[in-house]
Amino acid sequence: MHQTNAIVMYAPEEVIFEAAADLAQWPSFLPHYRYIRYLEKSPGRNIVKMAARRGTIPVAWVSEQVIDREKREVWFTHIKAWTKGMKVVWRFKTLATGTEVQIIHDLSFRSRLLAPIAEPIIGRLFIDYIAKQTLTHMKSHLENK
Repeated sequence: MHQTNAIVMYAPEEVIFEAAADLAQWPSFLPHYRYIRYLEKSPGRNIVKMAARRGTIPVAWVSEQVIDREKREVWFTHIKAWTKGMKVVWRFKTLATGTEVQIIHDLSFRSRLLAPIAEPIIGRLFIDYIAKQTLTHMKSHLENK
């Protein structure tokens, strides 16, 4: 499964990058996030338990987060839950009229036989929904500061 969600935000790239990297603040402006708990914390690498909602359905997973300030990317590798092994990267591109923000998800399903069933459920119903909510609410939060 490969999926990209993107939006243009009218805020400086550096401000958006810092907001994406600072998971502790996410629940304060992303209403679909229930909590973020740090299991390990350092300046460039964290292990976090993340919990959100897909509508009324609660979901949670554990990720390794790597903050690459040189490339200005935020990486996640899901290490527990249904999406174990999924790679996620946030990328930022300064445009003439704003900053394009992309969240790219890549997941190889552990069972090839179940992939045709799992992809629309996990990909479209959960990942796409949560990523769109994240980008929309982050955009609103940063543009209204």
